[in-house]
Amino acid sequence: MQFRIADTFTASLGRLPNDQQRAAKTTAFDLQTNPSQPGLGLHKLTNTRDPNFWSARVNLDLRIIFHRAGEDVVLCYVGRHDDAYRWAERRKLETHPTTGAAQLVELREVVQEIAVPVYVETPVAPSPKPPLFSHIPDHQLLGYGVPAEWLDDVRVANEDSVLNLADHLPTEAAEALLELAVGKYPQPSLPAPSGADPFDHPDALRRFRVMHNVEELAAALQYPWEQWIVFLHPDQRAMAERRYNGPARVSGSAGTGKTVVALHRAAHLAEANPSARVLLTTFSDALARLLQTKLELLVNHDDAILKRITVASLDSVVLGLYSERFGKPKLAQRADVERLIGEAVQWRGSNFSPAFLYTEWDRVVDGWQLDSWEDYRSIRRAGRYRRLSESQRETLWPIFEWVKSGLQKEDLTTLAEVFGQLTVALGKAGERPFDYVVVDEAQDVDVSQLRFLAALAGGGENGLFFAGDLGQRIFQLPFSWRELGIDIRGRSQTLRVNYRTSHQIRMQADRLLDPEIADADGNLEARTGTISVFNGPSPTVEVVDDEESEFDAVAEWLRQALSDGLDPQEIGVFVRSQAQMNRATEVARRAGVPFAILDEHGDTTAGCMTIGTMHLAKGLEFRAVAVVACDAEAIPVQSRVEEITDEADLDEVYNTERNLLYVACTRARDRLLVTGAKPASEFLDDLRD
Repeated sequence: MQFRIADTFTASLGRLPNDQQRAAKTTAFDLQTNPSQPGLGLHKLTNTRDPNFWSARVNLDLRIIFHRAGEDVVLCYVGRHDDAYRWAERRKLETHPTTGAAQLVELREVVQEIAVPVYVETPVAPSPKPPLFSHIPDHQLLGYGVPAEWLDDVRVANEDSVLNLADHLPTEAAEALLELAVGKYPQPSLPAPSGADPFDHPDALRRFRVMHNVEELAAALQYPWEQWIVFLHPDQRAMAERRYNGPARVSGSAGTGKTVVALHRAAHLAEANPSARVLLTTFSDALARLLQTKLELLVNHDDAILKRITVASLDSVVLGLYSERFGKPKLAQRADVERLIGEAVQWRGSNFSPAFLYTEWDRVVDGWQLDSWEDYRSIRRAGRYRRLSESQRETLWPIFEWVKSGLQKEDLTTLAEVFGQLTVALGKAGERPFDYVVVDEAQDVDVSQLRFLAALAGGGENGLFFAGDLGQRIFQLPFSWRELGIDIRGRSQTLRVNYRTSHQIRMQADRLLDPEIADADGNLEARTGTISVFNGPSPTVEVVDDEESEFDAVAEWLRQALSDGLDPQEIGVFVRSQAQMNRATEVARRAGVPFAILDEHGDTTAGCMTIGTMHLAKGLEFRAVAVVACDAEAIPVQSRVEEITDEADLDEVYNTERNLLYVACTRARDRLLVTGAKPASEFLDDLRD
């Protein structure tokens, strides 16, 4: 017996309230252990085109729809009685005649009209726009996985109707059509060999997964919203399992599954190399904890694999290794450096602002671990927009020497020094604490961290694997990876299918960023050509007269989301900084929604809406997100703008602030609200255009 779970089942399960989810999971476990037991209230459906659909009774009103062929069972859907039966009446499980992949196909005749998008508030006249795919022959459309009975609808689809049409097609067909619609030319699916199991086709593996035991089923259903961990796109699988003869990087906009690839990459390396030590790392402890949870789900809590993988933030890994060799360091804080800069300025004088002096120390002198005037004179100061003449640098260097000397006298060490000293020590000793390193959120790796990674595993086969998005870079200035020994040319790939965010939210959020972003080595990340796999309502961007009006508008939006069936824990509210947190909490109080404040640990609370700053939103996702208090002086933060003494530095501030708003908006899966009180942030104009 093969017991499979379909992605349509996990998706429908995730839409149920928590108590109904628990009941449905219990029935699913019973089906797996004994699919014939009388207590399940099994009923073969007769009013369906597919004779192999059955229902199982969860409670008085809830039913599971499953497909049984011989002894093989596929869990397909769960919902209220009438809804579940209607779902089965509109579907059939079949093998595609061209690709040979198993598909759950929606029956064409039940869809009376698909020319008008789902989310239209008022009637519109038929669009005169021309068909998009009329020139593509049948055999090519079939090669993309389009079901034969949908070919006529594909032929007449235009720019207005293609998104809605995609909702009715198998995923591989929908993705291919959306790529074609934006001018891309996807590769057709490879046909299955004669006699092959249709469930073994790569297209089928992304939507059906065999559950070998109850424990594996429990893991797959533990986080039904995170079904993307279980069902992997063929392109993602290829990236995760490929052999690389040097450092490799996968990029893509928010929601394209970079973290999924990183997780599968770490698991693959550990499984394929039983004696290897694998490091799965990111820039913060909070995100590392999220990675650990997802990894355990992915490998079904397999201790043999988990014990080979260390999941931790890069800073904590290096501090641990450093402490083992040299003792625990006494880390300098920002206040220590600012105090020493102040002392140096009193002694030497300076025409530069304290804010500039600190960032020059942090980003250049300490960041690059410069030890001499000669080093500082010749450094390119990558990412620092304000140019400095040699004479200006000469007046600054004694200030930084004072800081270095002061820290040394007080036995204080910067984190960059810790990385640098450990990098040198491991190089001299020829040590490699890890055989393979997988880095998530790689866009925020700094100079000292990358130098450490290059020394650790930069030259080895499969040694380094990065996943990141330049559009989400909010902590680090751009710099050349190649100059530090990490050359990813020829081994850089981009994911273009968005699984987390609706078409409407993705397209609107992308307006905040340039269509193409290049790193310091010229490697280009293009945001054009990215597609989402599902539709949703258009985001709402609203500028209100004052804070009181914002409280009322956002509270009503939250109440509507809850009345539509969302749980509080599926909602996030984000603001630019702590200065606006009171506005977020007031919105929650007026809406009567229980909430929890997100802290540096990054943990959400069951049964509570999450409220936090945009910085802490990274790595999280919610069905609905409200980004509030986007006023003119809130984003970009006015204090950052006022600190700037050179207009060139405005680019750095504005780019970071745009990226932050982009991160916050793309935490939303289905619904997005962005609000600000007059005068509102100029970014809202960009978001609405």
